[in-house]
Amino acid sequence: MERLSIAKHRIGDALRSTVNVFTSASGESKFLESGTLTPEEFVEAGDQLTFKFPTWRWESGESSLRASYLPQDKQYLITRNVPCRDRVRALDSALDKIKTEDDWLLPPEIFRSPAGELRDVDDLAPEGKEEAGPSLRLDADDDFLGGGGSGSGGGGGYLPDFSDLDKQLQEDDYPAAAPLVVAEVPDIDVVKTRTYDLSITYDKYYRTPRLWLFGYNEMGEPLKPEEVYEDVLSDYKSKTVTVDPHPLTGTPTVSIHPCQHAAVMKKVIQDWIEQGLTPRHDLALFVFLKFISSVVPTINYDFTMEIEF
Repeated sequence: MERLSIAKHRIGDALRSTVNVFTSASGESKFLESGTLTPEEFVEAGDQLTFKFPTWRWESGESSLRASYLPQDKQYLITRNVPCRDRVRALDSALDKIKTEDDWLLPPEIFRSPAGELRDVDDLAPEGKEEAGPSLRLDADDDFLGGGGSGSGGGGGYLPDFSDLDKQLQEDDYPAAAPLVVAEVPDIDVVKTRTYDLSITYDKYYRTPRLWLFGYNEMGEPLKPEEVYEDVLSDYKSKTVTVDPHPLTGTPTVSIHPCQHAAVMKKVIQDWIEQGLTPRHDLALFVFLKFISSVVPTINYDFTMEIEF
């Protein structure tokens, strides 16, 4: 089944590449209607991301691989040395240990008192902490990211509230940090971890952003694709997540296929409109990164997670 999925992906990519050769990038905005971006809108969204979070930066890529419809110095976005301390299999293992009793799911031990009684959630929060907002979650069955689920988004998943995104991204909310003085510490105190270079390109065929993952082990050596898959939620392996040549470097890189990205963005746009807000294409990459984080939950790339939706 896995090989069949990969074969379909290869055939589809070949057909899409052929179409791209004979078509030009559209400059007509269809952000409201379909959740897609024009090259110009992609650049504006990238400028917003690099402005608010300077860990992301524009790159030009190999000169022979550059797209004519994008500025030569703004071909793709990249953030480097992103930590990934845990493997996704640790999450899978935790799910496997969920206990059942008479067809009911039992809450984790943390929710039980020493006597076995259920504890109130408020009792678990640190003193003085306010209740946190709803966490972002995407189930594979919702198929928001093309994960092969049976639904189209109306099932068990939900969309977060993006209504305050613009407000929370105001410059005044992020004052410049004071200089830090870092003391030298022995190597024994340094936690060795995997790191990733993550990049975002513009997919001409789907007219959406596309995320690419290139990882390194604790020794700084490149990870093999099967090792990168250890950091991808198992439901998406070899379905939404595959290995392809990076369009601006040519290096085989693990990527998240963009076939359902526009559908996710369209749902957020509809939510904005229902709340009486004006959808903004320059905020598209913040939304994009939120949803992609559900595919690679242990890669701590999404610095926008400090923004509550």
